[in-house]
Amino acid sequence: MFRGVKKIYRRSIAGVMLFTAETLLTVFLFLTSLIAFIAIAKYVFWDDKEHFDQVVFQLLSPYIREGVTTVMHLLSVIGNYQVMIAANLLLICYFLFIRKHRWYSIKIPAISLSSLLLMSVLKMIFNRPRPLIPLMEPARGLSFPSGHAMMSATFFGLIIYFIYRQNLNPKIKTLLISFLVVFILSIGLSRIYLRVHYASDVIAGLCMGVIWLTIAINVLNRIELYSKKEIHPAIEQAGEIAK
Repeated sequence: MFRGVKKIYRRSIAGVMLFTAETLLTVFLFLTSLIAFIAIAKYVFWDDKEHFDQVVFQLLSPYIREGVTTVMHLLSVIGNYQVMIAANLLLICYFLFIRKHRWYSIKIPAISLSSLLLMSVLKMIFNRPRPLIPLMEPARGLSFPSGHAMMSATFFGLIIYFIYRQNLNPKIKTLLISFLVVFILSIGLSRIYLRVHYASDVIAGLCMGVIWLTIAINVLNRIELYSKKEIHPAIEQAGEIAK
């Protein structure tokens, strides 16, 4: 009996510690990203400075060569909204028909579509032109924040969240999450390398992606929890009536 109580106690403590760690990490990511986004916006628009962006272009200039450009172009294509839409649809189908996880299949389009809308609104608000001399073909649209960086952060960040919630081997989980973080940063770097975005655009896009992802996941999780609380009593009541 005492062993059973000890096990329950230990599991409860472990659950509380995990919840606390997740909450602290979420708050840290949200606040850090928010402060960074505000600081970048102030530096670029209120202070009207571009020194940082030009320095980053200069630092990348020695590495411009055909092989690197091919890789960077490929990474940039992966971050295109057409590819992101296709990837979102595949992920929705996976959770809808294979894993049978209805709420995951709802979270994916809700977060992706809302982040796309937010990105469009922010671009219109800041109205920043793109760099004048792109390395390859010029990109269309406005520059701040980077849509590639923001959409990559929300989509692959959502996959990181799904992986984190799975009961996987810790080493495998760490490896997968690390790979996706590097992949997100690489897509952002490709946009700077190809000179279709300033470094400040990309950093702001990554920050806004993290901000929106943390807000959206928190809101959707609360909706999911509320819906379960509403559904369960209804099921129990129906069962009592049937009896």
